[in-house]
Amino acid sequence: MRGTLWGICLLFLLSCSSQPPQEPAGAPAVRLLSPAEIPDFGDDLDTASLKAAIAGSLTYLGRIPEGKMFPLGERQIPASLLKESLLCFLRLLDGGHLDRTSIARAFDVYRAGNDENKGGPLVTGYYEPILDGRLAPEEEFCYPLYGVPRDLVTVDLASFDPDRFSGERLTGRLSGNKVIPYYTRAEIDGQGKLKDSGYPMAWLRDPVDVFFLHVQGSGIVRLVDGKSLRVGYAAANGRPYRSVGKVLLEKGVLSSEEMSLQSIRSWLRDHPEMRDEVLWRNESYVFFRWNEEGPLGSLNVPLTSGRSVAMDARFHPRGALAFLETKKPRLDLNGDVLGWEPLRRWVLNQDAGGAIKGVGRVDLFCGSGESAEWTAGRLKHPGAIYFLVKREGTGS
Repeated sequence: MRGTLWGICLLFLLSCSSQPPQEPAGAPAVRLLSPAEIPDFGDDLDTASLKAAIAGSLTYLGRIPEGKMFPLGERQIPASLLKESLLCFLRLLDGGHLDRTSIARAFDVYRAGNDENKGGPLVTGYYEPILDGRLAPEEEFCYPLYGVPRDLVTVDLASFDPDRFSGERLTGRLSGNKVIPYYTRAEIDGQGKLKDSGYPMAWLRDPVDVFFLHVQGSGIVRLVDGKSLRVGYAAANGRPYRSVGKVLLEKGVLSSEEMSLQSIRSWLRDHPEMRDEVLWRNESYVFFRWNEEGPLGSLNVPLTSGRSVAMDARFHPRGALAFLETKKPRLDLNGDVLGWEPLRRWVLNQDAGGAIKGVGRVDLFCGSGESAEWTAGRLKHPGAIYFLVKREGTGS
């Protein structure tokens, strides 16, 4: 059975996919900067959070083979060099030498995304929601969070042909001796395909909360006794992600200027008769696991608020150090935007997301709870991101 499954998976990919994902035609490049082009990297956050985030990346890089290669645009960088880059940066940080001259001497600096005439690639935010829930269904709490179903099959195609299928996976389920796509969101939530499966981990009171928990990838379930349990991303159904915001934009019910997490949530709750139709347009579905640690990103290390980012792993090295420039909303006590102010800080590429695609595209982890939701929901601004890679042969 297993041999048949893998053979079918390979044939499926060979017939439906040609080359590994490449940078789209006309997409912005990853460009090596000259020393004169390197900006002033002034950081707006505390050193402790920066060191915590770096420690997470070092933990990840310490778990993988040193020769494993990661893309930075067209360049391939070994894990060992990414690790050396972080250790070199820490030495400069501890020595108080994070000036432009020292950075230019020790590092190659790359700008990811050069569509500067448009203000740069898009920077958005995400967060960890805190939601009331139950471990067993009740009349009010009747919308499930599912663990990973036993019939979900994920195959790493790179094990067949690493050059052709680098980073490619196939997700589906068995039907007899065939691999077919896994159930869609409409089939799971609308037709109850997993209703009697025994996989629900917890139950929430609102399907919109469940949906946004899928989008964020992790959250905290607050129980009736005051105890809180953390859930995190474990797997997905392999179906394509479609932005609900784009669906509402196409329907003409929200304008691009009005678009935010909060406005989308409000519209869905105010229009229950159209809610399911809109949500089910996004076929992607997330399955969870319990997490004892803080929110975990795709590297399986805790995310650091304000420091961890999600980027497209086809073009940006996992765990790598970068510097982010954009603008963040200045909010009042009710979460309304008063204005915009600069955001400039060191970040670590420690996560990924179905909607985070393309060179330079950044999703910033903003933390947990309501205030983080306010910031993340309104953060949508062009920006710039610069990756640092230690110059080989330098001893700094």
